[in-house]
Amino acid sequence: MAHHLKNITTTSRHLRKLPFITKAPIFSMIAQRNCNVASCWNDCGFLDWGGFGYSTSSVEANGLAAMRLEDGGDTHQEFLRRKNGGGIFHHLASIDPSSCIEVGAVIHSRAVLGADVHIGSGSIIGPGVVIGQSTKVGYNVALNNCTLGDFCIIHNGVCVGQDGFGFFIDEDGQMSKKPQNMYANIGNHVEIGANACIDRGSWRDTVIGDHTKIDNLVQIAHNVVIGKNCLLCGQVGIAGSATVGDYVTLGGRVAVRDHVSVVSWVRLAANSCVTKDIVEPGDYGGFPAVPIREWRRQVAKHSISSKEGKIPPDRYRAYAEK
Repeated sequence: MAHHLKNITTTSRHLRKLPFITKAPIFSMIAQRNCNVASCWNDCGFLDWGGFGYSTSSVEANGLAAMRLEDGGDTHQEFLRRKNGGGIFHHLASIDPSSCIEVGAVIHSRAVLGADVHIGSGSIIGPGVVIGQSTKVGYNVALNNCTLGDFCIIHNGVCVGQDGFGFFIDEDGQMSKKPQNMYANIGNHVEIGANACIDRGSWRDTVIGDHTKIDNLVQIAHNVVIGKNCLLCGQVGIAGSATVGDYVTLGGRVAVRDHVSVVSWVRLAANSCVTKDIVEPGDYGGFPAVPIREWRRQVAKHSISSKEGKIPPDRYRAYAEK
């Protein structure tokens, strides 16, 4: 009995630094088993004992709080809580000691986080996802089947690596899903705006080139390849298997049809729709997209025709000839 009380007294001095939720299981285990402090400490989910300090194990080297998660009395031994930020991670994940995982974020198995990566609360990093150094991931981001380069900024609500929209009618006349087994690869220095979505590939990887900037609410479908230094403004939609070159600017709400190519150094006016390949650099606009001068003539003629009979005939003929 004296030995039993001594263990409880010794343990209570160390438990002052622990959250309340972890204290009850430790006291209960000591009372039931009458075991020593070190073994109870490990059985309750702590990986190492060293007078309440962390040992020189790999756990301390990775900056991890050596505590397994508990939920309703069940211990999820494969997940641990991160000391730097308070988020949770799978024990098979590879995380640089300088990375921060905020409370509420979850890192799954085999994920790789480089140096100085920051994961915001509510974000989910799926199995096998690779994130390069100094990349910042905002709140409620979902990353699956993808790689992110160095120095990227991923804003709140972004989804990368989910299945693309691919279906076909099978022999029985039923709608069946096409396999989506490839990845989404995001380059270095890429910025992705809030609530943008980038699908994984089906027959080739979806690729976003280095230094490309993507605005809010942009949809990039499966198998799309976008070059470097591109600008995609809000609500742009790029359909599956399209290819966009380098230094391309897409204005707000531009639509790009599936399986078309846009050469490098192209600018598209807002609300334009690309329905066929663009093979010459330059400015384009309209639906379907045509060279900008042609589009402006179309707009002018339409405006004039709508005013026919309301302007003097001589002025109308002058505008029409232009």
